[in-house]
Amino acid sequence: MDLLFNEFQQLANSLFDANSRLFLGYLIGAIVCAALVFAAQSGQRTLPALARFLFPRKLWWHRSARLDYQLLVINRLIRAFLWAPVVLTMVPIALAFSDLLEVCFGHIAPIAKRPDVVLFSFTLILFLLDDFTRFILHLLMHKIPFLWHYHKVHHSAEVLTPLTVYRSHPLESFLYASRMAVAQGIAVGLSYYLFGPALSMIDILGANLFIFIFNMFGSNLRHSHVKWHWGQRVEKWLISPVQHQIHHSTKPAHFDKNFGTTLAVWDRLFGSLVLSQKGQPLRFGLGKGQRAHRDLSDAYLGPVRDHWISAKKAISSKRRSNRQAGSHAV
Repeated sequence: MDLLFNEFQQLANSLFDANSRLFLGYLIGAIVCAALVFAAQSGQRTLPALARFLFPRKLWWHRSARLDYQLLVINRLIRAFLWAPVVLTMVPIALAFSDLLEVCFGHIAPIAKRPDVVLFSFTLILFLLDDFTRFILHLLMHKIPFLWHYHKVHHSAEVLTPLTVYRSHPLESFLYASRMAVAQGIAVGLSYYLFGPALSMIDILGANLFIFIFNMFGSNLRHSHVKWHWGQRVEKWLISPVQHQIHHSTKPAHFDKNFGTTLAVWDRLFGSLVLSQKGQPLRFGLGKGQRAHRDLSDAYLGPVRDHWISAKKAISSKRRSNRQAGSHAV
C-alpha cells in the first residue's frame, strides 16, 4: 500500500519536477507557444477562442485520449511492482566504462581543469549521449519486428495530446529506462576518465540545461493538434513539434521518419529526416492494414499476441524453406 501511495505521490510531484514532461513550466511554455500559433494562424485574440482551440472536447475526450490517461496511471503501477527493481542503474555502468577506457588507453591527466570548461563539457556530453541513444532505440523500435509489435501501442494513438508521450507498453518503458541508465553511465564514465572526479552539470531545477530550454519551447506540442512549424533552416537541426507529428502520420511517405527527440542531425545522418510543410494535413494512427489498440487489454496483450503470431509464421516459413532446400539437394 505504501508503494502504491508513493507512486501516486510521485505522479502529483511530476508537476514540480523539471525532469518530467508534466512539469508546470513546460506545460505553461506549451500553452504560450500554442497561443502564439493560434493568434498567428487565426488572427483571434480572445481567451474563449483560445480555450476552444486548446481544449476541444472531441480531442481530449476521444477514445484514444482516454486510453492514454489509463495507461499513464496503470503503467506507473506496473513499473513500481514489476520492473523498477530490475532496471539497469547508472553507477556500475559508469565505473565499468571508466575502467574499460583506462584499460584500453591507459591513465591520462585531466584534459581540462577549469571548472567552467568541465561543467559545460559534461553537460554537453550528457545531453548528446542521451539524445543519440533515444534516437537509436526509437529507430530500433521501428526496424526490429519484435520491438515494433510493442511500439505500435504508442503509434496507435488516433489523436495526440501531451499525455500521449506516456502511451506505451511496459516493455518499451523498461527499455527506455534502461537506455537512460546506459547513456548516463557512459557519459559519467567518459567524463570521469577525461576530466577526473570533479563533475557537475549545468542544470535548471535539476534538469539538463539543454533539455530544459528545449522543453520550455513547446516540447509538449509534439503530441498535440497544434501545428507549430520552425522553418526549414531550424528543422534541419532541431525537431519541431510538427516534425514529430509527421512521425505519427498515417501517410506511407512519413513512415519511419523523424525519429529524433531534440536534434535533427541524427535523422539527417541516417536519411530519415522530413521537414514540415505548412498547410499539410496529417492524420494519426497506424494506417491501413494495422490493427489499432483501442482498449487496455489490447494495449497490454495485443503486442504479445502479435509477437507470438509473427514468430509462428517465421518458424513455419523457415521450416518450409529447409524442406524445400532438402528436396532440391536430393
